[in-house]
Amino acid sequence: MNIVAEHKISGEPIDSKAPKRPVRPVLWFIIVGTLLGVLVGGLVWFNYFRGQMIKQFFASNKPPPTLVSAAEAKSEVVPNLLTAVGGLAAVHQVDVTADVNGRVTEIKFEPGMHVEAGMPLVQLFDAPEQGDLANYKAQATVAQLSLDRAKQLASRQFGPQATVDSAQAAYDQALAGIAKTEALISQKLVRAPFSGDLGVRKVEVGQYLTAGTAIVSLTDLSELWANFTVTEKDSANLKVGQPVRLKVDAYPGRTFDGKITTIEPQIAADTRNIRVQATVANPEKILKPGMFVTTTVVLPDKPAVITVPETAVDYTLYGDSVFVIAEKKEEDGKTNLSAVRTFVQTGNRVNGRVEIVKGVKAGDKVVAVGQLKLQSGAPVAISTDPAPQIPAQPPRY
Repeated sequence: MNIVAEHKISGEPIDSKAPKRPVRPVLWFIIVGTLLGVLVGGLVWFNYFRGQMIKQFFASNKPPPTLVSAAEAKSEVVPNLLTAVGGLAAVHQVDVTADVNGRVTEIKFEPGMHVEAGMPLVQLFDAPEQGDLANYKAQATVAQLSLDRAKQLASRQFGPQATVDSAQAAYDQALAGIAKTEALISQKLVRAPFSGDLGVRKVEVGQYLTAGTAIVSLTDLSELWANFTVTEKDSANLKVGQPVRLKVDAYPGRTFDGKITTIEPQIAADTRNIRVQATVANPEKILKPGMFVTTTVVLPDKPAVITVPETAVDYTLYGDSVFVIAEKKEEDGKTNLSAVRTFVQTGNRVNGRVEIVKGVKAGDKVVAVGQLKLQSGAPVAISTDPAPQIPAQPPRY
């Protein structure tokens, strides 16, 4: 093919291009390194900026204070009490029995009634003894007539003194027979040995009783004994005449008063306990022998101690502790409250409060309700609602 040459046109082909100059490799490395440095720096700066923003977020978003009920540790004189358990027993209680054998002919009482001392209760068959009594009385009458006649004759010197002595002996024998028979008859009539209340009847009319058979129980409920035991260590604080408060399960919330009347002089060798007996009046007759009783001996007062509500103390295997409310003023003038766990040494518990031997001083505020959701140092806010009343003895279900 021929190429036509035009005017002012060079001889080079029209579609040919000028060759490009090659880029140097060093420049490429610089560009890539710069881009990588910018990328890495941006990532580092982003992580730093994110961490700062997270810190600022949590610093400005603190959890709200926990609402708790607070109580003040008080210095007060706690009653010095010694508590023990025991049982009630009647001062006078017996199963009425017959002294001799015999058949019941009459029952003169109703079960559960109140009787006075000497009141007849049961009559046993005593017809033979009544016959013997009539016989001895007749003999006594004849013997007395013979004795009077012998004395008259002897005074006039018409009879010997031996006749008088024989008549006197016969008369004395008749009187002795009367006394013996009357004693046998009295044994056939069973009487109440003392005043009290009868129990359930255990005999029937016509029943043959042997000596010692229980007829009915008789109990004097006007006064009872409270028997309980204390340890050898506590026995040194007990004295006759000290007041005792008693509580029974049958009458919750009620207290009965008594006094120590007997302290066993010997200490049991097996338990090292000492037996104590208190006497309690029972005018209403609501206490019964055999009842389980909780006794509290009132001892002389001890010096004042620090006490807090029982609910304020957290009992664990690692020790007893309370949350003490601490105050801290911030730079802006505001006062923040926080609960600090403080380990304490506890003592006796009386009337819903516990004695603090060590760890808390008078005037400290402690968390009484709501400490289960707290950690040491947690912010708190004191509730204006009064804390619930703590019973001295939780109810039994």
